[in-house]
Formats: sequence, C-alpha cells, structure tokens
Amino acid sequence: METNDTSERSLQDRIRAGDENAFDTVFRSHYAHLVRMAESVLRERALAEEVAQEVMLELWRRRESLQVEQTLRAYLLRATRNRALNHVRHQRIVAREAAIAAIDSPSAPSAEDEMIGTELEQAVHAAIEALPEKCREVFQLSREQGLKYAEIAVTLEISVKTVEKRMGQALAELRDRLEQWLPTKRA
Repeated sequence: METNDTSERSLQDRIRAGDENAFDTVFRSHYAHLVRMAESVLRERALAEEVAQEVMLELWRRRESLQVEQTLRAYLLRATRNRALNHVRHQRIVAREAAIAAIDSPSAPSAEDEMIGTELEQAVHAAIEALPEKCREVFQLSREQGLKYAEIAVTLEISVKTVEKRMGQALAELRDRLEQWLPTKRA
C-alpha cells in the first residue's frame, strides 16, 4: 500500500510541476470512470464526455495549486459528479424559466411592448457591461451560469466573502443604472 500512496503522490507532484506525461497517465487511467460517473447523472453520453473532459482540463489548469486530500481518483470522481449535478440544476432552471415565460407571455406582444422590451434589454446589457470587470465576472457566473457563491469562489480562486462583496456592489450599481426601469417605491 505504501508504494501505491507513494506513486500517487509522485504523480500529483509531477502534474503540479507541469509534467504532461504524468497528466496523460492520469487522464488515461481515470477518463472512462469519469465518463461513466457523469453519464449516470446526465443520462447522455456526449454530454458526459464533455463534463469529464472539462474536469480533466480543470485539473491541468489548476495543477500548480492542486491539493488532493484523498486519492486522485476520488477527487476526480467527486469533481465530475459535482459538475454533472451543476449541469442538471442549470438545465432545470432554464426549463423552469422557459415554462414561466411561456405562461406569462401574451400571445402577441404589441409593437410598443416589443420596443420597450428591446430598450430594457439593451439597457440591462449596457449596465452589466459597464460594471467593473471583477464585479461583472462574479455577476455573470452567478446570474448567467447559475453558479453558487462557493462555486464562484473556487472558480475565481477568491473567498466567498469577496464573491458576496462583489455581487453586492454589482447589484447596487445595476439598481442605480437601471433605476428608470424599476417600479417606483410606494410609501
């Protein structure tokens, strides 16, 4: 067992140092398991392969800061499972929003409604683009990609508190910039 632990640590150290052969070894050893894990959650082979590839790519991208508490296999399987579950959650949100939009939208919006909608969409887009870069990045990961604050913190390699601060700043700036579009407060 000691030699297994030693070779595992050695592989991690080599990957951390940028050894592509070590990464290739890990990829070949674990990729099929990762695809099966993702497919058990997603029920779609092509999507499962994409998720497994994303996990392996993320391993390579973050190799220098790689901290694996358990085995590399367990780490990769957990990362794959989490990414697959995030995808499922995101798809549910998209489906729910589409269903709500279908129920809420009138059959034929008036030309005035369409014009106002287009103006509002442009105003929102411009307001988001005008946000400071770091705030915009957090906002888009949260609102457009559906990531939780903890996931954003991991993705951007910052603390959850920093994510909260940047999101609060982004929302405050968006409220200010879009004030004319917001309903007026009643006393």
